[in-house]
Amino acid sequence: MSWVLLLLLVAPLVSAQTIRCGRCPTTGVQPDFDLQRYLGRWFEITKLPANFERGKCIEANYALREDGTIQVLNKQQEENGISIIGTARIPDPREPAKLGVSFSFVAPTGTYWVLYTDYTSVSVVYSCTDFLRVAHMDYAWILARNRTLPEETMRTATEILKRVGVKECELIPTDQTGCLDNTM
Repeated sequence: MSWVLLLLLVAPLVSAQTIRCGRCPTTGVQPDFDLQRYLGRWFEITKLPANFERGKCIEANYALREDGTIQVLNKQQEENGISIIGTARIPDPREPAKLGVSFSFVAPTGTYWVLYTDYTSVSVVYSCTDFLRVAHMDYAWILARNRTLPEETMRTATEILKRVGVKECELIPTDQTGCLDNTM
């Protein structure tokens, strides 16, 4: 019963998010993850609902900083365009595909787990936050080096997300048409 109360208290704070009962699922990530190959520009193809992503032409650019952290520049096209810069870190060098990302000094660091990538065309990313081990909030993204992905690649990527409980019908395609194709 207490988890129901927790969900009722948290739900208004996380509208348009995916909240589920129970702990975050345990999952494997990309073996032998190579950060250098992952860096660069990625376009968002589809995602679980996220209240901070409402525009179109959503993309991210990852760049290594001199201090070893990763600059995360997220952009989306709206009337005036929106961009935000964050910082990613690899908390445990034994698991380099499990990154922590923060976009503010006051916000907690979120997870950014690369479940799969071939580095040249597709990446499947998952994030999960536990709420007292009775509920969790999911984020998930399928990213690509181009603004579109072949259907077969999409099927493979959604199958990977199914392993962590993300259903294909929950994913929202990102509009990548009519984008201003400027570099980041």
